[in-house]
Amino acid sequence: MKPSSLPGLLLKGRSGDVRIQLFRYLVSGGTAFIVDAGLLALLTELFGEEKLLLWTAIAFSAGLLITYLFSILWVFDNRSMKNRAAEAGVFALIGVSGLGLTELLMWLLAGKAGLHYLVSKIVTTVIVFFWNFAAKKLLLFRSK
Repeated sequence: MKPSSLPGLLLKGRSGDVRIQLFRYLVSGGTAFIVDAGLLALLTELFGEEKLLLWTAIAFSAGLLITYLFSILWVFDNRSMKNRAAEAGVFALIGVSGLGLTELLMWLLAGKAGLHYLVSKIVTTVIVFFWNFAAKKLLLFRSK
């Protein structure tokens, strides 16, 4: 592989290489994180921290939608399920479990440990990122 072809490999076409998929999922997750954290900050600053867990769920859901679209259109080259509605349902279940993990970590870090909610969000996002990638790769987008 020529060095000049690396950007093309990372950004264009399908790839079964898990390293490229992980890079793309990082871009996808980064985009989703910006929307998620931005929406969380907006809702929290406008309406207060009293409903932080609600704002977290709303923001997380927006990020989940972005991640799904990136996953099916760009990140993963194989789709394990033929039924797209079932696939979206499993994707949503993985997302809901990620949301549960997000809520738990936000409650522990921001609520109990007293960390600023955005610092808590960053730590939480890193942990949930790896959970989501592994679950989606193994359950939905594995090689046949």
